[in-house]
Parts: sequence; structure tokens; C-alpha cells
Amino acid sequence: MTHCILIGCPVDEGQRRAGCLMGPAAYRVAGLADTLSELGHTVEDRGDVIPAEGRDQTCANPAVHHLPEVIAWTEALSAVATTAMTDGMPIFMGGDHSLSLGTVSGVASHARAAGRPLFVIWLDAHSDFHTMQSTTSGNLHGTPMAYAAGRAGFEPFPPFPEPVPAENICMFGIRSVDPAEHAALKETRITVNDMRVLDEQGIAAPLRAFLDRVRAQNGLLHVSLDVDFLDPSIAPAVGTTVPGGTTFREAHLVCELLHESGLMTSLDLVELNPFLDDRGRTAKLMVDLVGSLMGRKVFDRPTRSY
Repeated sequence: MTHCILIGCPVDEGQRRAGCLMGPAAYRVAGLADTLSELGHTVEDRGDVIPAEGRDQTCANPAVHHLPEVIAWTEALSAVATTAMTDGMPIFMGGDHSLSLGTVSGVASHARAAGRPLFVIWLDAHSDFHTMQSTTSGNLHGTPMAYAAGRAGFEPFPPFPEPVPAENICMFGIRSVDPAEHAALKETRITVNDMRVLDEQGIAAPLRAFLDRVRAQNGLLHVSLDVDFLDPSIAPAVGTTVPGGTTFREAHLVCELLHESGLMTSLDLVELNPFLDDRGRTAKLMVDLVGSLMGRKVFDRPTRSY
């Protein structure tokens, strides 16, 4: 049994398509707490995080927008995440992916204090490996993995507490990487299991290889699950759709394998935009995937009415 701590992160400033701020409410309406309780876990909902006011920070890249607001979110979520990690397993309900600037930072602070290495698995169509200098869109939801990995160029963000070593990062399901990100990734030892790798090798072998490394080092494992990890045909409620994502069964297999490893210690649920959803279809699917992450097996699935 796990003590699950639900934390609402209504972050909408990391991109330009409004609606992700409604994500935490959608997860609650879709029955996330009930799903966890039915699986035997205890659930504590700590409500939605409220950041401080932005402080007028600027950067040299004129494309970057909402920088003070995203920094404020980063500081608030980092503090909340550090505290929650001592009390149970936090589940951060987003909110766009810029929330991970704060959640991964807070988890990293806890890992450092605990004397254990932090590992991150990034379930996403995108690598999110831009810096504030390299981004052309200015959307800061495309930067958190670069921040966590310790790339330069994030002033005036607070320094990341302890950069995650490249060999402790696994990008899984990637299929949309900008040239600047691709060039930067080539200079690292980050594991990039893009859809070509998964098509050729399957889901299980690459994932198990990474999980074996986490287990061997007694690591903490942060899982960041982006809606666009899924194919848009089954998960339309995201503003960054990329064709060719994981299927229903592939996504559930990933989640079931993560559960069976017993290694996950924190979870992001990001980029759900209920304004783009079809009768809550994507929110329900994401809650269903959390069920797999927390112990539900394929033969336990209820019949759906759609």
C-alpha cells in the first residue's frame, strides 16, 4: 500500500494554448482518488498549489514569455514536492509540462538529502531539452529536462539543486525533437528510446534495461507522463499532438512494467487540456493509466460505455 499525495498544479503559462490550468479539476472529476483507493492505497488531496506573484525577471531571448510566472511556479512546486516526498508518493496533476521545472527540482532536493540517486523517465513525444536561449517558440514547457540535466542558460531560475546525471535519464516514446535539442542530446549519455527504437525492440526490453539500472543503484524514480506520449487518436486533449504515439495497450504495458518494478517514487501527469477533450475521454484514459502504474492488471479493467 502506498500513501498517494495528490497535488494540483494548474500551470498554464509554459505554452500558449489556454486550458491546461483545468487539468487538476479534470483528474478529480475523472475519479483519480477513487481509482487509487480501490487499489488499496491511501489518498490525501492537498489541493492546488498557489504560487507567489512573479518578480519581473527577464532573459535575453525575446521569444520567451511568462518567465516571471513560470519561475514563481518552479519555486512553489519545488518546495511542495520536497515536503511531499517525505510523506508519501506525490502525484502532481497538471498543468503544462513546465510544472516539471519545479517538481523534478523538489524531488532532486529530497533525493540529495536522502543520499540516493535520482532517475527520471520522460514519457513524452518531445525531449523538452531546450534552454531559454535555444527555444524559438519561447514556450518554457519545452525546457524542464534540460534544466534537470544541468544545462547552462537558465538564469534567473534558481539553480537546480543537483543535476540529474545523463545516464540516469530515459526519454521514452520520443518522436518530435527540434534540431537544437537533437544536437544537444547527441553530446550527452541520455537514453533516448524514440518510437523507432520501440518499433524495432518492443516496449519491454528497453524499459526493463533502464529499470535495472535504477534498481542496481537503489535510485528514486520520477515518472513524468505527458498526454502526448499517447497517440492523439486515443488522447485528443493535448495542444501538442504528434501522430504515431503509443497505443492503448503499449501505454498500459509501460505502466504495468513500472508498477511491477516497485521503483516509482513520484509522478507527473502533464499537458491535459480538458478544453480539447471529448467528453472526458483523455482524462479517463490518463486515470486508467495511473491505475496501471499503481497495480491494476489488464484483466481487471471495467467495460467502458464508449
